[in-house]
Amino acid sequence: MNEYDIILRPIITEKSTLIKETETSTSSSLRSANKIEIRKAVEKLFKVKVIDVHVQNMEGKKKRLGRYAGKRSDWKKAIVKLGPKDKITILRVRNGRERI
Repeated sequence: MNEYDIILRPIITEKSTLIKETETSTSSSLRSANKIEIRKAVEKLFKVKVIDVHVQNMEGKKKRLGRYAGKRSDWKKAIVKLGPKDKITILRVRNGRERI
């Protein structure tokens, strides 16, 4: 599996920005990826030292469009704790989509 397939996109929210100050990065990852695969992908893509990885399976929200009900897909959140000297920066945001 390719590293670019495992790490899908960064999560930029108010809460994730507050945690980022403590050398922690939050991103969306492939649902079938485990902690070891996420650790290797982050270390290889960003050339940082990963200390710890936490994952959460997030349930997709229920959405309605008029009288039709639907559901967003489920996804996995990866919270990665980095070494004290390491940092991941987001290069640009274009059209509402984050780029790493």
